Amino acid sequence: MVGLSAHQRPFSCRLLMLFCLLRPGASGQPHPTSNTPREEALSIQGVRGSSVELDCRPGPVPVAVLWSFTPLGSLVLQPVAVIHGASSRIESGASALGLVSLRNNSLVIEELQEGACGHFLCQTLLVSGGQVHTTYLYLTLNVLVPVSKPRVQLNDPSPVEGVSVVATCVVREGTEPLTFSWHHHTPQGPGEVLVDLSEPRLQLDPVSRTHLGWYTCNVSNAVNQLSSDGVFLDVIYGPDKPVITVEPLGFTEDGFWAREREEVILSCLAASNPPSHYVWFRDDSQVHIGSTYIIASASRTHTGLYTCLAQNRHLDTHTQTTVQLIIYYPPEGRPSCAVLPTLGGVTLLCTWSGGFPNAQLHWEGPHGVGPTAPSNITWSYTATGLPNGSTFTCTGQHPTLVMPIFCRVTLWEPPGNPTCWATATVSDQFIMLSCEWPGGEPPAALSWLDRHQQSPGDMSPSPAVYLLQAHSDLEGREFICQGSHPLRAPGTSCQLRLEAPQLAVAAPRVSVLEGEEAWLGCALQRGTPPAQLLWLGPQQQQLGGNTYGFVLHSEGTHLHLQVRDADPAHHRGTYQCVARNALGSSSRSVLLEILRYPAPPNVTISRLTYRRQRREVQLQWATHGPGNLTGFLVQQRASVPSSEAGAWEVAASDIEPESRDLRLGGLDPGVLYAFRILAMNHHTAGYPSEVKTPVDPAFNAYPAVLGAAGTGVVVALVASLLVFQYAARHPHTFPCISRLLAPMDHGQQERGSRDSTEVPAGTETATTTSSSEPVQGSTDAPVNVTITVTATPSGQ
Repeated sequence: MVGLSAHQRPFSCRLLMLFCLLRPGASGQPHPTSNTPREEALSIQGVRGSSVELDCRPGPVPVAVLWSFTPLGSLVLQPVAVIHGASSRIESGASALGLVSLRNNSLVIEELQEGACGHFLCQTLLVSGGQVHTTYLYLTLNVLVPVSKPRVQLNDPSPVEGVSVVATCVVREGTEPLTFSWHHHTPQGPGEVLVDLSEPRLQLDPVSRTHLGWYTCNVSNAVNQLSSDGVFLDVIYGPDKPVITVEPLGFTEDGFWAREREEVILSCLAASNPPSHYVWFRDDSQVHIGSTYIIASASRTHTGLYTCLAQNRHLDTHTQTTVQLIIYYPPEGRPSCAVLPTLGGVTLLCTWSGGFPNAQLHWEGPHGVGPTAPSNITWSYTATGLPNGSTFTCTGQHPTLVMPIFCRVTLWEPPGNPTCWATATVSDQFIMLSCEWPGGEPPAALSWLDRHQQSPGDMSPSPAVYLLQAHSDLEGREFICQGSHPLRAPGTSCQLRLEAPQLAVAAPRVSVLEGEEAWLGCALQRGTPPAQLLWLGPQQQQLGGNTYGFVLHSEGTHLHLQVRDADPAHHRGTYQCVARNALGSSSRSVLLEILRYPAPPNVTISRLTYRRQRREVQLQWATHGPGNLTGFLVQQRASVPSSEAGAWEVAASDIEPESRDLRLGGLDPGVLYAFRILAMNHHTAGYPSEVKTPVDPAFNAYPAVLGAAGTGVVVALVASLLVFQYAARHPHTFPCISRLLAPMDHGQQERGSRDSTEVPAGTETATTTSSSEPVQGSTDAPVNVTITVTATPSGQ
């Protein structure tokens, strides 16, 4: 009945009625009626902003369901929603709990608010067996709040190393309990979890450079976990004492070293925040600004003290470090090896001076290792039993060289025996005795001994020289050069004897024809020191390369004198060959005779005529009498009508001896010339021929006339034969000629001959006409043949 009346009344009245029937007790707990089943209390958790469903336990369908809410700390029961059959209602005040809705008998709260935290009561009204029954369900709802994004706060974000720094992790909201954790991340390293810190406050006391980096805090509760953004803690420190490194790396007791002409890089690093500002000094002079100082090509002048100054401009502090850099350079060239002979052995010398530091030298021989020393090393070695060709090596090492450098000495026995000779100084004041024994290593030791086996000087390496003052008493003196070598048995020597020069001539008398070459020769037979050879002329003048007509030819101990184009007037006489040295002189004479060639035969001019308008002449001649000849010489001169004739000039020379005629040109037609000819026998000229002048040649036309006449006769005869042959073949054309030819079968016609006519001399042309007249008595027209001949004189 209650339920029936509830549908007929307004909904609010029914709800109030239910509140009256189902009111709770004074303690806030409802007092159930006698028919209320057993009550149960549940606890539910929800998260703010999410949804939660409060469910009355399923059972028979109730007549009405009432949801009420009591906030924490309050005893006032606030209605939330009521369900009556198919109708339901949500109170307006339920919005403070969130977005409230009903699903069957359950209360659904979406977008849960913190105000929903409290006690919920679900009351149900059931009708069973005509009786009203009520049930009560208590629900306690706890609303959890998620933690907000934490934020790190530093009391000093840029502290100086050594002070105290506090970092705080600030969280605006979140349901406790809250759990905190801290993380530290360095700029160059991975993140680090600070496990020992779980408080919202992080204290760094004192702060150091190791604390520099990013800090984050992590906050968590039963709902969620969030991390803050990183906050950078910039710890200011430094600069520390700079550390200097050198590349390429080379250590010395005092610092670093580098090779000459290589690139040297000096680097400076000083820990500092903010980063250090670097300045480089060399021997108190600033050379560079920056952490790296590069020497592109190191030289010896770069040796010195290098200071790196590091500055922290934020703190206005600085530190510095000084190192010494030494530039190493090797000695120039390569080691120099030498060997000196000693008594019974050799002394090996190796030198390689210069450079810094000094090079280390080390000897090695065929039988072992020698000493070691810097720059200069000496090793005395016994040569007993040492074979020829033994090699010793000196090794030079220097820090700047990748590979060692060697020099070697090979011991060689000198071949053969010593060689002795003597020479004189200028003006023959001194005699220098020289002795040489080449080819040995070390050089052979030589010493001079006189006839008493006494040494006038000290022993010296090859060559050995001994100087004597020149005088005649040294004639015939003997000297011995004694040689010794570590690899050679003793007793090797050479000997020389001082002697004045002696000469011999090839021939004491030499005869040549005029114009030929004469050879005078002399030879030095002996003389020590070597003598100087020279030739003296007939006037006792010295003959040499500058004397005209004389040439000297020296061949060892022989000196030949060549006399060119021998002339009796200049070259005839007695010549002397002279030899001189510091001990005396010697001379030999040679007589030079120069003979003339015999006279050639006499010559006469047989013909001398003009040619070509008197610009040329044709000359013919003949020889008379005995005598040899080698050619002819033609002379000419202008023949003028005066008492003084012109000088003779050579018109032609070098004419072959077989020639007997000559054509001369280049004459002046207006000048009258005279000619003569001479026969030549080498340098001897014969008597000149008579003097003649050229004449004009006579004109002779006789050959031309004869030639013209003969030609005319031949032409006339040929023409006549042709005419008669034609007439014989055609008798009707020439009847007269036909009748004349008839008697010719019995006889032969006489022929006439014509005499040649001579052309007068002096004419250049002549014309001859020959005609053949036909036989009289014919009435036909005669046949005439005319031949014209022009005669021209031959070219004279």
